[in-house]
Amino acid sequence: MAPEFREVNEKDKKSEICNTILRALPNWFGIESAIVDYVNQVREMPFLSAFVSGEPVGFVAIKEHNQYTAEVCVMGILREHHRQGIGRKLIKWCEEYCITSGKEFLTVKTLDESRASKSYEKTRQFYLAIGFRPLEVFPLHWDKDNPCLFLAKCISSSKDKERDKEAESK
Repeated sequence: MAPEFREVNEKDKKSEICNTILRALPNWFGIESAIVDYVNQVREMPFLSAFVSGEPVGFVAIKEHNQYTAEVCVMGILREHHRQGIGRKLIKWCEEYCITSGKEFLTVKTLDESRASKSYEKTRQFYLAIGFRPLEVFPLHWDKDNPCLFLAKCISSSKDKERDKEAESK
């Protein structure tokens, strides 16, 4: 059955979906305090979830930093639903959200390759394949055992498209 994608606006539902999915992904989300932080943070964020047979199988939450930038704050997809296009559709929604709100950049933080992890190697490959580019490693952003790789993707905002159309017509 193909997944159905829906924005979730109810704070408790966002937290519930986030909590359930992150706890089912210990290879990616194994630090209890991080799970609790995400569960609390997503309550106030734009949030999209993928459902199969009415059950959530994936989600993404966006953190807006400023007028130019938004971040994929947290995203999770149940392992049995990996490699089915759900992650790409969740990120596409993030990009559309950015364009609609005039953002120019979408960013994401993940575990750097200096810490061996087959799970996070796949995560980095996913982000690279969909156009994110590594900008910098912050070795102590989370802690010394979890170096943070900061990636970004340039998103063409609707303002850029309008400016480009005007330039073409001159």
